[in-house]
Amino acid sequence: MGGDYGPSVIIPAAISALQQHSDLHVYLVGPQQEIQSHIKNTRPYTDRLHIEPASEVIGMSEKPSAALRRKPDSSMRKSLELVRDGKADACVSSGNTGALMALATVLIGTLPGIERPAITAELPNRKGSVTNMLDLGANIDASAEQLTSFAVMGHVLSELADGINNPRVALLNIGEEAIKGRDSIKLAGDMLSNQSQIDYVGYIEANEIFDGNVDVIVCDGFTGNNVLKACEGITRFLYNQLKTEFTSGLWSRAVSALVWPLLKRFHRRINPDQYNGASLLGLREIVIKSHGSADSNATLFAINKAITEIERQVPQAIQDRVAQLLLSADNED
Repeated sequence: MGGDYGPSVIIPAAISALQQHSDLHVYLVGPQQEIQSHIKNTRPYTDRLHIEPASEVIGMSEKPSAALRRKPDSSMRKSLELVRDGKADACVSSGNTGALMALATVLIGTLPGIERPAITAELPNRKGSVTNMLDLGANIDASAEQLTSFAVMGHVLSELADGINNPRVALLNIGEEAIKGRDSIKLAGDMLSNQSQIDYVGYIEANEIFDGNVDVIVCDGFTGNNVLKACEGITRFLYNQLKTEFTSGLWSRAVSALVWPLLKRFHRRINPDQYNGASLLGLREIVIKSHGSADSNATLFAINKAITEIERQVPQAIQDRVAQLLLSADNED
């Protein structure tokens, strides 16, 4: 029920996912009549598409504390309860990020050794691969210990999701020099430098995010969320400007016929929709946050991301890896 478009976008994405995956079951959670009004021909999927009634909806501007206390029958809560109770393997939501994080932390809980979950997403880079960046909004502030745990989780996710052996991990900072940055960043740098199980390569500046020289970028949620939204805005600005230039006159339109295939490939490569689906890492189960403005295609990417994490058992792998790293740190001490 969340996001800018609600069922009109989420239900077609769910149907597309059912078409792609013959063994997939989907629960649509929300007011039953409203959901059914958006469902048309689902006869081929009647045994795999389920409606879970919920009488309440958490608004996009509601405070997480209010969502926790005042809406026990919200679609978001009931979705997470399905995962908690083992009826579903993952939750995908386009709703209120703060409420999703708060409810997921309370209902599902964090993994042993993880103080706070973090939101992570993939960013394209110029080497043709992706870079995982976290946190993207779950924690406005982050201590050195939390930044270090984000690095561990990003390291594991990069290994599992991207197949990268010994991922390179960096802290986002205002400079590469050791004396720069907040105390929490400098202390996290010291802690990661002493962690032999992670390939920590130091600080990275924002203008290097897309170079592809690191596989995991770690920052607090305030910084990460602003960086992500600025990148999305710049991407759409550049694409729209190019379209305007190539349609502004007769000569431009003639040239555009030649370069349009290149422009389309460029757009596919950098389109934020295909990177939609941010993982709430550090939870005991899989929770994926879809962008609030995502269309059906972008929402499908988020659903497929959840399926990938189910298949690769990401929470269990993070738990095992964190336990190994904590044991290694104790032995080094």
